[in-house]
Amino acid sequence: MTEPLPLPYRRAAGCPFDPDPAFAELRATRPVSRVALNGGDEAWLITRFEDARQVLGDARFSSALTPLGIVLPEPQDRTLAEELRSQQPGTFIECDPPEHTRLRQLIAGEFTEQRVRALRPRFAEIAEERLAAMAAAGPPVDLVALFALPAPSTLIRELLGLTANEFDFASLTRIMTDVMSTVDTLIPARDALRAGMRAQVAAARADPGDNLLGRVIRRHGKEVTDEELVGIGNLLLVAGHETTANMLGIGTLALLRNPDQLARLRDDPAIVDSAVDELVRYVCIPQHGEIRTATEDVVVNGTTIRRGDQVLVSLPAANRDPARFPRPDHLDFDRPRQSHLAYGYGIHHCVGLPLARMELNLAFPALLRRFRTLRLAIDFTEVSYRRSNVTYGVHSLPVTW
Repeated sequence: MTEPLPLPYRRAAGCPFDPDPAFAELRATRPVSRVALNGGDEAWLITRFEDARQVLGDARFSSALTPLGIVLPEPQDRTLAEELRSQQPGTFIECDPPEHTRLRQLIAGEFTEQRVRALRPRFAEIAEERLAAMAAAGPPVDLVALFALPAPSTLIRELLGLTANEFDFASLTRIMTDVMSTVDTLIPARDALRAGMRAQVAAARADPGDNLLGRVIRRHGKEVTDEELVGIGNLLLVAGHETTANMLGIGTLALLRNPDQLARLRDDPAIVDSAVDELVRYVCIPQHGEIRTATEDVVVNGTTIRRGDQVLVSLPAANRDPARFPRPDHLDFDRPRQSHLAYGYGIHHCVGLPLARMELNLAFPALLRRFRTLRLAIDFTEVSYRRSNVTYGVHSLPVTW
């Protein structure tokens, strides 16, 4: 990494679960402040919880006006600049109502509590298969490669109707979510991901199966274009494995650093739901919400954000705001349950939230009970982190037992 990491992606040097100390200073003195991104661009950075919730819930901050690639190094060639900003139809997190509403409603029914409850036995089966693979490989093993990544990836593949031999989306999304990726790697990865999903959409159009894409085509076939289905499919594919996989990896590391809390999560089924939610708040793997653009002048905590200005909400900083969470830098399973922003807020809150919670609530206890003496196989200082990725995590996590 030759360029300095932009502030929105920095974590504390001493504790990789904590935001950089600069966030606490900004939150106390300049909670709405200008920060530099890659390539010389600037944006407003939001660090307080209440301000973050205001911005994320305010329709005057548009997702549709946000150019893709804004946090990437700015290419000098105009053609490349336009190429980086080309949007994929169907990617509803980059849309405003009514288009956002139309696209999101096409798949919202796939992630209801009832629908996700029906998926629970299958994910439990997948998790046990991955734990058995870990045991068979024998310690030490890489928790990310054998459990954290393949467990949610398998389920989202099945939901979308992809076979195990389809394109390698995990490596492609790792490039696309890295803000330090070069143009030479970014564009081919993006194009490969789109091409892979186009093939899936074409197959589903010809023969809609009993999967998410097939059901959308049967219900709304004339209302949605193939390119919109490509965007919807890839959005769900990326979000359906990136977030849960990284949370399982770095969340396990956080538990290993807090053995008393680990034991409680492992041994007390009654606290699993609230404990995992606290773990999600504490680690907060999404570095920020979607970049928003002000469509008119808006005052946030006394600061006027002008029309056309772009805004980033630091979700880790907001989730460590002491005005919202007492002793916010502690992982505390006794903390009274309180909503946080790790899953977003407003109309763009995570559509797959029930699925993510189900996966995490099953996977963490299953892992900890299968390997009761789980521990790091390397020194804590040797763990490698995805510091420049939009979704924070660990590259690998060697463990033993």
